[in-house]
Amino acid sequence: MTDKMVYAFSEGNKDLKDLLGGKGANLAEMTNLGLPVPPGFIITTEACRAYLRSGSTPRELLDEVRSRLDALEHEMGRTLGDSSNPLLLSVRSGAKFSMPGMMETVLNIGLNDESVHGLAEQSGNERFAWDSYRRLIQMFGKTVLDLDGDLFADALHEVMIETGVESDVEIPAEALKGLVLRYEEIMTSHGAHFPQDPREQLLGAIEAVFRSWNTPRAQLYRRQERIPSDLGTAVNVQAMVFGNSGEHSGTGVAFTRDPATGARGVYGDYLESAQGEDVVSGIRNTLALSDLERLEPGPYAELMDIMHTLEQHYRDLCDIEFTIERGKLWMLQTRVGKRTAGAAFRIATQLVEEDLIDMDEAVRRVSGPQLAQLMFPQFDRSNSQKPSTKGTAASPGAAVGEVVFNSEDAVVAAAEGRDVILVRRETNPDDLPGMIAAAGILTTRGGMTSHAAVVARGMGKTAVCGTESIEIDMVAHTMKMPDGTELGEGDVISIDGTTGEVFAGSVDVRPSPVVEYFDAGIDAALDSADQQTAELVHAVDRIMRRADEHRRLAVRANADTPDDAARGRRMGSQGIGLCRTEHMFLGDRKQYVEKLILAENDAEREAALAALLPLQRKDFIRILEVMDGLPVTIRLIDPPLHEFLPDLTELSVRVAVAEEQGKPNEADLRLLRAVRRLHESNPMLGLRGVRLGLVVPGLFALQVRAIAEAACFRQRLGGDPRAEIMIPLVGSVHELELVADEAAEVLADVASKHGCTLRFPIGTMIELPRAALTAGDIAKSAEFFSFGTNDLTQTTWGFSRDDVEAGFFSLYLDKGVFGVSPFESIDVEGVGRLVQIAANEGRRVRPDMHLGVCGEHGGDPQSVHFFHDAGLDYVSCSPFRVPVARLEAARASLGMTTSDMR
Repeated sequence: MTDKMVYAFSEGNKDLKDLLGGKGANLAEMTNLGLPVPPGFIITTEACRAYLRSGSTPRELLDEVRSRLDALEHEMGRTLGDSSNPLLLSVRSGAKFSMPGMMETVLNIGLNDESVHGLAEQSGNERFAWDSYRRLIQMFGKTVLDLDGDLFADALHEVMIETGVESDVEIPAEALKGLVLRYEEIMTSHGAHFPQDPREQLLGAIEAVFRSWNTPRAQLYRRQERIPSDLGTAVNVQAMVFGNSGEHSGTGVAFTRDPATGARGVYGDYLESAQGEDVVSGIRNTLALSDLERLEPGPYAELMDIMHTLEQHYRDLCDIEFTIERGKLWMLQTRVGKRTAGAAFRIATQLVEEDLIDMDEAVRRVSGPQLAQLMFPQFDRSNSQKPSTKGTAASPGAAVGEVVFNSEDAVVAAAEGRDVILVRRETNPDDLPGMIAAAGILTTRGGMTSHAAVVARGMGKTAVCGTESIEIDMVAHTMKMPDGTELGEGDVISIDGTTGEVFAGSVDVRPSPVVEYFDAGIDAALDSADQQTAELVHAVDRIMRRADEHRRLAVRANADTPDDAARGRRMGSQGIGLCRTEHMFLGDRKQYVEKLILAENDAEREAALAALLPLQRKDFIRILEVMDGLPVTIRLIDPPLHEFLPDLTELSVRVAVAEEQGKPNEADLRLLRAVRRLHESNPMLGLRGVRLGLVVPGLFALQVRAIAEAACFRQRLGGDPRAEIMIPLVGSVHELELVADEAAEVLADVASKHGCTLRFPIGTMIELPRAALTAGDIAKSAEFFSFGTNDLTQTTWGFSRDDVEAGFFSLYLDKGVFGVSPFESIDVEGVGRLVQIAANEGRRVRPDMHLGVCGEHGGDPQSVHFFHDAGLDYVSCSPFRVPVARLEAARASLGMTTSDMR
């Protein structure tokens, strides 16, 4: 820990985000650029971590805060809490990674029963002073004293009714004075009090921000965004400027480009006579930023210049918060703005065209998860279905679901497998669980910069905001469309986050144009595309072409059928990394496997194998044809044989019923004996994988022969089949040697009989910890390794994917044991270490050994970075995820880390 815990803005810069948090580092950067930033200081993330460890504020921090506050008072010529000319402060959180609305803010620190009169006299606006004071008490009570925020909101609403106004900005000064008294009575009735000492207020606010790092909503957001839980937050203490101080005052949020589409232009929201939290909360509908030019032409022109300066300096889309106080513009925050997936790709290529970045940086600026979002379906407009209303297009996508009106119901519905649209007047941070669970979010208040919009864009969640024409009854749980149509819980609506349109009922969806680009080429994707879609497709095309030039890792597809193989190839795969042969034994073919299992002599066994051979051969011919010239890694049959037999319970009941009726069926009895013999209490262990090839004579030899004969057939037609034979679940080199020797004999026999050349490598899947730890020995007989990370995760942790999906695992996530499922993203410390050990041991024996991964981790962006760093040669994943893996493999080659993906 560094000795220094508090930094003046002038002492920091944008590269100190680890220490000063994102907000503080950028405030420092703007200060150093000479922009109009209210002065202040930053308490470091290290100080936060020290507080969270001990539960109390370090004494040295208190001393530094006092010293820095004295310097700030001297610079401003005001004193905190002074009764005649008070200095007022804001206290805001600011973590390294943006967490919009998840942590706390307290404004107007320094007001009390005495200084409120000084503020009124100094400003010449009594209403402004008392409005600022009631805001402080309300925020302090909720944030610092942990009182229910509804207590204050209800009191505010009562005063609005009593005074006959529709908005809080219309409440007169005398009524605000009474509201302050009500707020203080609320505190007293709940055993709390509002401190009159301004320095006590400041310390309480600082500690509240520290504590807010570990609130449930902040923890949930970090898990959702994969932000480490041990970073802590910085605290920004800043001299207040007031957007609610009367004429020529207001506050707003601006973007240097449209964060929803990436289009160039002026985008943002502005509220007259308001403080910053009013804009992002969405409790009042805002004006468009373009309206500011008419209202305040001087500050507007200055803001445009500053926005240009910041975008040129950061070389990226900037998100800016500002306040105008009596005609004077102040900059309160800037950061590289969150944006939708489509905007990310368009902005990256725009910045290349503007010579601000090069194409390599453009590849770094986008991510696999963003590309995956672009591949989701969109609404099909061919049926000309008319929207019921329209709001702000806050976060793109197409979402269809049942209406729910609160976060809790959204979570329950999602757990039941139902798609829902969360409908609210406005969202707040406590709604985060429901926002995550919902397919889409609809609010009647707020704009592009409201809480709902910002959080939805960060999560890639479809959202429409500011649909003022919809009337919501939160008590009756109904919503009324402009045409009078009333919808309740469970009714279906559709929302288009790209256009802002809302439909009563379900709207059909169509494939994304980005999927059409990968599936059928750029010309097909551009057919009938509008300008925005065309720009997006061109941006994706440019970035993917550059990505393929840079990546070291090859990307293959997991494909078991010719159709899957063909789609994988269209998506850009460089072969098949996993072809699961057991899927070829399903359907009508199960009868032949059943005969093989029930065979009581060599003749019956040979007959069953002979029936399966031509079927397998035909399968392999078609797959090798589709992937001609590319490697096809074929895994020999892996699952336990009982999976090809009837369910034990059902068969036992059937036999018992037949015996009770005096009509025993000999075939069923024989089948039941076989099922009991092969049944295993844990089907993921036991008789499966390589053990099948050793226990069931001729089974693996049949598959190898089918592969070999299929390859010879393709060679005779002028093809270039490149099969690779993979033996699953090997735990000992002796197992591998026995099967590999048999396979080599079959290959030689087929090559001799058919006059073809079959130089197919024989390797193994590394999916057991023992295999990883003895990989050096196994490499003596294996020509390649492919890491089966699904089973390797299961056998390392001792639980299965079923446990994650329907078992105890959700509790582990809640308790922070895991940030994300190890089946979703590789467990680097455990499973990843086994992969690294096996890779190193294998290449120590065979320096040119080919290494790949064929679990679904091969399509997970964070895992792809690990496999790149581990030195693997390729990853393999489902066809749909191939483009994502291609992009992330390139970003890994360009030096991006997993933390850069946020």
